[in-house]
Amino acid sequence: MKIRPTATRFARWGAYVGLICGVLYSFGGVVVDLLTIGLNWGTLMAFGALLGMPLVFGAFGFFLGALIALITNSVGAVLDRL
Repeated sequence: MKIRPTATRFARWGAYVGLICGVLYSFGGVVVDLLTIGLNWGTLMAFGALLGMPLVFGAFGFFLGALIALITNSVGAVLDRL
């Protein structure tokens, strides 16, 4: 298993999940703000999740994918020696 393609694949999926979570979070924040105190800086920060969450989830996915590929390669190398 190659490390970079696996890490990139995990990063892509992490960014997609982050985008979905960011959309839900931002629109949920708008609904709550409209029903309570009105639009304010918190609303703007909630829409910042549209950029922030995909970046964070994508970075986490990249490192997780690289770690999984390294572990898989290590276990495969040990099992090949047996």
